[in-house]
Amino acid sequence: MQRSDLPGVWRLTAFDDLGPADERLEGPLGPDPRGLLIYCDDGHMSVSIMRTTGSTRPPSTVSPLDFMGYAGTWSVDGERVVHHVAITHTPQLKDNDQIREARLDGERLSLYGTVVVGGRRIRRVLEWNRAGDGR
Repeated sequence: MQRSDLPGVWRLTAFDDLGPADERLEGPLGPDPRGLLIYCDDGHMSVSIMRTTGSTRPPSTVSPLDFMGYAGTWSVDGERVVHHVAITHTPQLKDNDQIREARLDGERLSLYGTVVVGGRRIRRVLEWNRAGDGR
């Protein structure tokens, strides 16, 4: 994968946890999350993803259970994409790098990462399709 392969807008198609045998399990934003990932040619990036179903919180309440997002810069390191986080609503992400194993297949981008939740390591995958003309 080359750095020049990624600039543009990507639409989220899936955000899943991976089980012990890499089986897909419902991710933290439910069965039908929505999101945009933007990689700029100049090295800036932004990602916003949200739950679209199943929230019991009022619409004016922002919760990490309903929305995740950050912005900063990005780089490619072999088969990994590194997001250098500058702005986020999640304090533990600020000024940290989010390293994702990346697989590009035509207009489909898969980003894999591992998080620790409640002392347990969880491997996740986010699937993105390159957006068309922005409409």
